[in-house]
Amino acid sequence: MARMKKLSAVPTMRHILAVGILAALAMFAPRPARAGRLEFLASAGVDPNTQVEELAWGLVAEGVTSKTAGVGSSAVPTGEQIVGVALGNYNPESTEAYFKQQKLPTFKARNYSLYAFGSGSGANDLFFFFIDSSTAAFGHRALLEKMIEVRFGGEEGLMRNDKFFPLVNEANGTGVFWSVLNPAYTRLAMQQLAPEIQQFPDAAKLVTRMQNMIINVDASSGIDGKFQGICGSTEDANALGQLLQMGLLYKQYQSKTENPDMAQLLTQASVTPSGDRIVVHMTLTDDQMASLIKRNTFAFKM
Repeated sequence: MARMKKLSAVPTMRHILAVGILAALAMFAPRPARAGRLEFLASAGVDPNTQVEELAWGLVAEGVTSKTAGVGSSAVPTGEQIVGVALGNYNPESTEAYFKQQKLPTFKARNYSLYAFGSGSGANDLFFFFIDSSTAAFGHRALLEKMIEVRFGGEEGLMRNDKFFPLVNEANGTGVFWSVLNPAYTRLAMQQLAPEIQQFPDAAKLVTRMQNMIINVDASSGIDGKFQGICGSTEDANALGQLLQMGLLYKQYQSKTENPDMAQLLTQASVTPSGDRIVVHMTLTDDQMASLIKRNTFAFKM
C-alpha cells in the first residue's frame, strides 16, 4: 500500500519530479508504465494539480500465489493490478456527464457506476467512480468491486489484517510519500535497492525471511528517504545490515568513474540495524537529484 500527499509548501518542479521518481522507485515496478496509470485521472476531467490532495493505492501482485507471496519464498511480482482512491474536491456530476458524452462502457456495482477507460473488457483496462464528492476511486474492475463489497461489509478489509495494518498506521502521515510492502514486494525492493548483495551466498536466505518494508520520503530543501526492512529476527537484521554496508561500498567504488554523483550519494547513505529491522537513510540535495536524473540513474533495469 502506498500514499502520496500534495506538497504543502510551494514546491519547485524539481521537487515534484524528485518525489515522483522516488515514489516510483519505492514501488519497484516490474512495468515501467505504472506512473502513466495514475495520470489517466486528467482525462476524466479531474485536474490532479488543483483537485487532488492525496493519492492512496494498493497493488495486487501477479506472478506469485498465496503460497509463494509470503515469508520463506523467493518469488517476486512480475506484474500487478491496482486499486486506489484520490482524495480531493470534485464535481461528480460534471465528470460523470463527461463520461456519458464520451460513451465509455459503464458497469454497475451495488449503487455505483464504474466507468471504463478503454473497451472495459481488456485485462489492463482501468475503471473510475466517485464514492462521494471528496473521494474518487480508480483501478481494475475486480479490485474495485471488492473495494465496494468491503464498504458494504461483504468482504474483509485491510483493517482486519493484524500484521499489515499496524505497519500502515505506523507509516501513515510521515512524509510526502509513504509505502508499506508485503514480503513479495519486499524481496523485489531488495533486488532493486541493493542488487550487489546477491553476490554474497547468505544474502538470499536472509532476504527470503524478510517480512515487510516501510518506505518514507519527505521533501523540503532536498529529498529525504528512509527505508525500513523488517527481518526475520534481530540476528538476521544484523547480518543483512553488514551485507548491505558491504554492497553499498562496492557500488560506491563502481560508481566513482561512471557516475560520481551516485558515488557521492552512497557515501551519505547510512545502514543501521535496529532490533529486527534494518534502517537505510538517504538524503539528496536538489542539485544532486537534478544531476542523477540527467544521467538516467533511476531508469529501471528490465
